Amino acid sequence: MTPRKPGPPTASGARVARIVERVRAIPEGFVRTYGDIDPAAPRLVGRVLATTHEELPWHRVVRSDGSVPIGAKQVKLLRREGVPFRNDRVDLAQARVPGA
Repeated sequence: MTPRKPGPPTASGARVARIVERVRAIPEGFVRTYGDIDPAAPRLVGRVLATTHEELPWHRVVRSDGSVPIGAKQVKLLRREGVPFRNDRVDLAQARVPGA
């Protein structure tokens, strides 16, 4: 029998809880990138946001280049909070949570 390759890592409950708390802690008018929330697993952050039943400010999480993954709905929510944009991307120099 051939040994199986390990599959993708699964998220522990503690890691998911940490991601949820970091997203919940993003103040209005600011953003964090997926990598700011979990530098070792930014894609896991996206998966948690896509599958959680928690009420979270998901719209405050953007890509590392400032682009928004959800599109017009997310842009509208961010602009309503006063998040600064430069063209079609969030201006991370101004909008990123300090110390992120």
